[in-house]
Amino acid sequence: NEKYMNIDIDIFEGRKYYFREIKWEGNFIYDDATLSKVLGVQKGDIYDLELIQTKLNYDPTGVDVSSLYMDDGYLFFSVNAVETMVENDSIDLEMRIYEGKQARVNRIIIKGNDRTSEHVVRREIKTRPGDLFNRNDAIRTQQLLAQLGYFNPETLGIEPTPNQQDGTVDIAYTVEERPSDQIE
Repeated sequence: NEKYMNIDIDIFEGRKYYFREIKWEGNFIYDDATLSKVLGVQKGDIYDLELIQTKLNYDPTGVDVSSLYMDDGYLFFSVNAVETMVENDSIDLEMRIYEGKQARVNRIIIKGNDRTSEHVVRREIKTRPGDLFNRNDAIRTQQLLAQLGYFNPETLGIEPTPNQQDGTVDIAYTVEERPSDQIE
């Protein structure tokens, strides 16, 4: 009619693809079965590259392959998913891993604490100089600093500065003081 119009759109999404073979290359620390279990993708599952990237690099809902390595000190770890073969409706993937060497924490730097005493912040930090780098400990530290109530939780930051030559990492925790003054 004069006010409304109907529009019909036909969409052809294309062919549906499935995972066939997933092979691991370059892994020495963890075996193929362990990595496949963490990846959680089975032969015959619908092909989803975004899911693969999430399960490889950062899965906020659970364990991912990179956290498996980074929680054990392998800060220089990297993994790339490469499609090696596409046949009919199936895709083979090869996970190419570079494990690198384990990194140790060199220095802990705290930026932005103007009023809060340094020792109050440092007692909440789970990463210590000389320890192996652990991504989970760094994230846990960020949560503990937010729970103190002294800092703005939205601006808390973790800034690892790796030095691949000597196998160390400096970790800077950035905080922003929250106003605590009250007028009555």
